[in-house]
Amino acid sequence: MTTARFPHRVGWIGVGRMGYAIATRLLGAGVDLSVYNRTKSKAAPLAELGATVVDTPLDLAECDIVFTMVAGPQDVLDVTVEAGGVLSGEHRPSVIVDATTIDPATSAELSERAAGLGTAVVAAPVSGNPKVVASGGLTVVSSGPKDAFQTVLPYLEQFGKKVTFVGEGDEARLVKICHNLMLGIVAQTMAETCALVGKAGVSRHDYLEFLNDSVMGSVFTRYKSPAYVNLDFTPTFTWPLLRKDFELGLRAARELDVPLPASALVHQIVIEGIGRGMGDQDFAALVTKSYEESGQTLESENRDVDDGLGS
Repeated sequence: MTTARFPHRVGWIGVGRMGYAIATRLLGAGVDLSVYNRTKSKAAPLAELGATVVDTPLDLAECDIVFTMVAGPQDVLDVTVEAGGVLSGEHRPSVIVDATTIDPATSAELSERAAGLGTAVVAAPVSGNPKVVASGGLTVVSSGPKDAFQTVLPYLEQFGKKVTFVGEGDEARLVKICHNLMLGIVAQTMAETCALVGKAGVSRHDYLEFLNDSVMGSVFTRYKSPAYVNLDFTPTFTWPLLRKDFELGLRAARELDVPLPASALVHQIVIEGIGRGMGDQDFAALVTKSYEESGQTLESENRDVDDGLGS
C-alpha cells in the first residue's frame, strides 16, 4: 500500500548482499515494494518484511519506479530492455533507477532504449557495503533527467545519508568507477604499509589505530581495519568485482587519453590474486599477498577493532 510519504509502487531487481540490505531499509521505511531476484529463494525472506516477491522482471512492469542492482552491464540490459525485461511488455514504469556499476557506453544504451519506450533512467550507484547500509552511512551518486531524479530522490534518501547529483547524463557512472579505482588503490596501500610496519615489529592494530585517527584516516580505512587486523575475509566486495571496475576505469581512461599508472598496477595485482585462487575472498585479502611477498607469516592479531559503524 502506498502512502502520502511514498506515493509510488516500487520494484526492486537484484537482492545480492547489497540489494537485500537496501530493500530491507526501504521496507522498514514503509515503501510499497515488489522484488525480483533470479534465484527466488534469496528474495523470499523479504516477504516476511512486507515485500511482494515476483517471478520475473516483467511482473514489475506496473510499478511506478523500478530499481536495478545486478552483477554487470549485460545483466542490466537483460532485466530491463531485452526480451522478458521489465520494459518489454505493454505496461512500463516511468523511471528505472540503476544502481549497478556499469560502463558509460552501456548506460547510454540503456537510457536511449528506455527513452524510446517512454521510461527515464536515473543512474544511482552507491558507496558502501551491507554493514554501511545498516548503519545508515551509505552514499549515492546520481545522474539523469532532473525531473526523474527529483521523483526518486525521497527513495534514494531512505538508504543514502548523502545523495550527490552530478549531471543530467551518464556522469554518475564514471564518478562511481573512479571511486572504485581509489578504493582498490587505498586497499593495496593499506596492505603494503601493514606489511612494512609488520616487518619492523609493529602490530597492524597499532599502526591502523594511529592511521585512522590521523589526517590520512577515512571511513573506508576504519571499516576495513578489522579485516586487516583479524583476517576475516568474509566477502563484502570480491576480487572479480574489483577487477571488473578497474577494467571499466582503464577503458574509460584509454578513451579519454588519461594515464592511470597506479590503477594499472593495482589491476595487475588483482588479476594475480584471482589467478592464485583468492577471488572468493574479500579484497582486503590483498594484505596476505603483501605479507607473503615480504617473507612474513601472516596471523590474526585477535584484537578488538572499532570499524566506525557502531558494530
